[in-house]
Amino acid sequence: MAELKYAEAVRAALAAEMQADEDVLIMGEEVGALGGVFTTTKDLIEQFGPERVIDTPISESGFVGWSIGLAAEGFRPVVEIMFSDFVLLALDQIINLGAKVRFMSNGQFNVPLVIRMPGGGGTNHGPQHSQSLESIFAQVPGLIVAMPATAADAYWMLRDSIRCDDPVIFIESKGLYFREKGEVDESEGPRGFGARVARPGTDITVVSAARMLHRCIEAADALAAAGGPSCEVIDLRYIWPLDTDTIAASLAKTNKLAVIHEPVEFSGWGGEVAAWAAASQFEQLDGPIARLGARRVPIPFQPHLEDEVVPSVARIEATLSDLHGY
Repeated sequence: MAELKYAEAVRAALAAEMQADEDVLIMGEEVGALGGVFTTTKDLIEQFGPERVIDTPISESGFVGWSIGLAAEGFRPVVEIMFSDFVLLALDQIINLGAKVRFMSNGQFNVPLVIRMPGGGGTNHGPQHSQSLESIFAQVPGLIVAMPATAADAYWMLRDSIRCDDPVIFIESKGLYFREKGEVDESEGPRGFGARVARPGTDITVVSAARMLHRCIEAADALAAAGGPSCEVIDLRYIWPLDTDTIAASLAKTNKLAVIHEPVEFSGWGGEVAAWAAASQFEQLDGPIARLGARRVPIPFQPHLEDEVVPSVARIEATLSDLHGY
């Protein structure tokens, strides 16, 4: 069993699927000779050649549209958007074409397409390279939205996504690329679309995903060490489909819910989790649902200022302590 960094796990998953299926292609800006800005496609062009690892022009709308056509014709393209912020240039192709082909063709065509993108902060790239945009895609019928938080999930969720017959928005936390590592069992097999309990607890259910999951676990550990609440931390893994069964099972034990995410709190996906809980789990709740997301301001470059915008461990601790004391 290999220990891989998050970025290495992404690269290993791509290599495994390309080895297994010659219809799997990679395309994007600087994915070939450079090996990707974050090394996630390093050396793959030497392994599989320039016809399967394709450097594209700087035209997100163009190469995403091309990939949708390839997918409809039977290929399984994996598109890399250099930074998730740049995917905004391809929204028309993704939302008005890729997400709707299966529906508009009455199932005659599928779009087995994965659009990978480094999202969120943690690398101090500033306002135009650090946004968390997953809430946009979670609203769009036809799209799956995947957000791995660990190296093992980065590996298996990407392999699952490449094998999926519907388009998948695969958001990789660039703040985890080289900081998060773990054992990856390449013989384990697919993991499915469910959430997982990342840290067991009895007093508060904390729902999170991607980079913020690690901050939630750190905050939960600190609270427990100080004699505070026991927090059960759930890693959603997928924003859509949303695994409410795992959250409900946790709430049956804890009776309190906090939702922590990196996107802006206003209109963020955490509001959907909170609305579901308020509507269907009301009798389980012993307190108000706590929400914590980024402030509604652009992400600064400086690390200390970025942590004033996105949820820091200290802010998460304070949120959970307040909820426990209710």
